[in-house]
Amino acid sequence: MKKVKLGRTNLEVSKLAFGGLFVASFVTELEAGKKAVSRALELGINYIDTAPGYGNSEEVLGKAIAGVKSPLIISTKLGGRPQPFLPQDKACLRSSVEESLRLLGRDHIDMLMIHEPDRPGQYNWWTDMINVKGPVLELMDELKAEGKIRFVGLGGTTTTELAHLCRSGKFDVVLTAFNYSLLYREAALEVIPAAKAAKMGIIVGSPLQQGALARRYDEELKTPGAFWVSKPRKEQLQALYAFCDECGIPLPELGIRFVISNPDVHCVLMGARSAAEVEQNAKAANAGPLPADILKRLTEIADMVPFRPFGEPFGIGWLLGNPAQYKGQGA
Repeated sequence: MKKVKLGRTNLEVSKLAFGGLFVASFVTELEAGKKAVSRALELGINYIDTAPGYGNSEEVLGKAIAGVKSPLIISTKLGGRPQPFLPQDKACLRSSVEESLRLLGRDHIDMLMIHEPDRPGQYNWWTDMINVKGPVLELMDELKAEGKIRFVGLGGTTTTELAHLCRSGKFDVVLTAFNYSLLYREAALEVIPAAKAAKMGIIVGSPLQQGALARRYDEELKTPGAFWVSKPRKEQLQALYAFCDECGIPLPELGIRFVISNPDVHCVLMGARSAAEVEQNAKAANAGPLPADILKRLTEIADMVPFRPFGEPFGIGWLLGNPAQYKGQGA
């Protein structure tokens, strides 16, 4: 697995990294999760990301990497723990970091990210959003001095707000999720350029939109339960499926390879829940960037819906797989 330097850090990360959300017990069994992590390490993946907000992901990963001798790069986040969560209380935030270290079985965290620093109304991190000030940054400086964390970052899902935080110059890495994939390109407008200008490490999460691009939904799109899919989005998905048939590349492979084709993106997180999914994603990553003619066609398809249709649900992947569950209606 190819490795690259992560922005201005001294970390060398695999181009494909392991996203820890789907090894949590609300998704898969413990042994399956452990096998997925073990297979990833065997295939040369050296970077694992998790968060307190991912169920018991930190605990599962701690068990999976216990005793591993090869160098690993671990990132986790601040947000949502403990309850009540007080984002401007340094003691509260410190306790979360200590718990992460305990669960992961580590004496330090390579990258500590602020989780959802950008989504309006979720967490009140900042005393001054314009100048990007808040107790969380004071704590991160303290933790660095203590050797408990090495680098600091942002893990977010919006676009303009996350770009503003990147431009502050106060963070080493950014993880942008849901905003850079085959059909969703919003991060390319501001987040990626802002992070590149600041020489930050750039990590893309959810390249397959948590299932929306992990498989095809040809039949589901025809059911009454998919009434919530807008006409332009439906036509776009159908055009993408037709192109998969034309170029002979499976949809998940196309999704992984599209992201790593961007030279400004250092690595992409996969959301694998089994060893088989790890192998599939690693095979795609090792196939390398896509040819220019395929990238051109994919951009044409993406441009069919340049911004998300008003009212499109955030969890489009889950709903495509369960169309009848949308608001309890459907076929």
